[in-house]
Amino acid sequence: MFPAHRRTIFKIGGTSLLLAALLALCVLLALALGPTRQDLGALISALIEGPSAPGLPAAILWEIRFPRAVAACLAGAALSLGGLVFQALLRNPLAEPYILGVSGGSAVGAILGFMAGLSRFPGVSALAFAGGMTTLAVVLFLRPGSNPLRGDSLLLAGVMVNAFCSALIMFLVAVAEDARLHSILFWLMGDLSGTTPEHLPLLAGTLLPCFAVLLAMARPLNLLLLGEETAMTMGVNVRAAATLLLITTSLMVSATVCSIGLVGFVGLVVPHILRSLLGPDHRTLVPACILGGAAFLVLCDLLARSVPDLGEIPAGVVTALIGAPLFILLLQRAGR
Repeated sequence: MFPAHRRTIFKIGGTSLLLAALLALCVLLALALGPTRQDLGALISALIEGPSAPGLPAAILWEIRFPRAVAACLAGAALSLGGLVFQALLRNPLAEPYILGVSGGSAVGAILGFMAGLSRFPGVSALAFAGGMTTLAVVLFLRPGSNPLRGDSLLLAGVMVNAFCSALIMFLVAVAEDARLHSILFWLMGDLSGTTPEHLPLLAGTLLPCFAVLLAMARPLNLLLLGEETAMTMGVNVRAAATLLLITTSLMVSATVCSIGLVGFVGLVVPHILRSLLGPDHRTLVPACILGGAAFLVLCDLLARSVPDLGEIPAGVVTALIGAPLFILLLQRAGR
């Protein structure tokens, strides 16, 4: 028999390799398939030659499909990981990445950007990010006490701020010009169609350091689940660790929302599926959620742009259509 730590290493490595292979398959399908039918050989040639390859297949691959697939990978990983951290930190299985009202603040900022006629990037994205961070600051200010692990206080503050932001969103949509409504509604439903190569450096530069921080915090997450006293006796600075997790996850989610809009159910369903398959150890779950969430959103976005005959639908619609029945199924299995 292998020692426990070696079994853990093998489990982390084996799970990560399997999910990485699944992600690679989903990305290859996203690059090869789409509403515009292209010769597979030409696409493979363009993929091998790189972004400098000439011709229409190369332009479709590197200017449209590749940035969109990378953005879906980053966003899916961020939302899935955000849901995992909030479920652990708040000890609430229904917690999801938008639980603290970051989505509502980002939506208000984005709608104001659309109404002002700003470009989606960087204008709308910058206002959405500012709105999300402002909402987080308000939630942290409103919560009673200074203990980040008082989940009920955070949840109540987040729900109330989100409700206020929802009222603002309805007011802004009601007074918006008809010409702006399509862009606003698609953004609110989660839309990757506006992704361009210029989005990727900023999105990756924000999310990848957050992934690294949360990977390093996997063991403290395990200890926090055992209770504050146990975590403290094991050498964890509970308040500092919880604050770092909270701020890092909120920053990650806000950066994702400002880039692709509100994509639901990724951060709720993927962590539950992986936890039921892999167990509660966050040393395994954190990398699994990064890879699994990325694969899930890439696949959903591929369906969103490939299934309809008359154009595409927002990716958030597909994640809801798939995620809601999956979550109901998970609840039924857990109740047996």
